[in-house]
Amino acid sequence: MANNLTTITVVGNLTRDPEMAYTPSGVARMRLAIAVTPRRFDKQANEWKDGETTYWECTAWRGLAENATESLFKGDRVIATGTVTTQRWDDKETGEPRSRVVLDLEDIGPSLTWATASVTKATRRAARTNGAATGGDQWSSTPPAMDEPPF
Repeated sequence: MANNLTTITVVGNLTRDPEMAYTPSGVARMRLAIAVTPRRFDKQANEWKDGETTYWECTAWRGLAENATESLFKGDRVIATGTVTTQRWDDKETGEPRSRVVLDLEDIGPSLTWATASVTKATRRAARTNGAATGGDQWSSTPPAMDEPPF
């Protein structure tokens, strides 16, 4: 990981199903949004009070994008970690500069505080060795063939 990146973890609910797309070169990209609402207990009123909700637009790439799209759905409570980046563009209609803060996901999964989950190991599409695809699963319990490096 590069230095001076702002890495955060958010816990919240998905506001929509993950949206999967592929770049022209075939790289998987997924987008989703997480709503985070802080809560605190008001002792005087003897009740929980919700704070202001913040919404995090998130992006994931490659295997994480594919696994999240298959596993997560609108309303799911998730724990997500990633780096905060700013996207900038010019508005197509007005030409005005626009920007938004996005969380580039490094990992995401269901929160097990209020739910249970069954984990199924994902099969790797193509393991890589020094930039060359091997076609093997580096996490497999079966040792690689003698002519195939393990990683």
